[in-house]
Amino acid sequence: MLPLDKDFGELAILKGAPHAGILRLSGLSLSEHASSTLAVLDRHGEELEQGALITVTPGRLRIRHPR
Repeated sequence: MLPLDKDFGELAILKGAPHAGILRLSGLSLSEHASSTLAVLDRHGEELEQGALITVTPGRLRIRHPR
């Protein structure tokens, strides 16, 4: 899931809502959205399938695994 709402991922994690991974992109241009999405899916697709919340900002990638 690629939410545009910055709080969606955190709420989904805190509320324990079922999901198949969340990718949040913040502060990136539209072209960076596309390239970052493809790169994250390629490198961290399995983690997303396991329910990870991945946040990408300029120069940083953060992965939060489900408990």
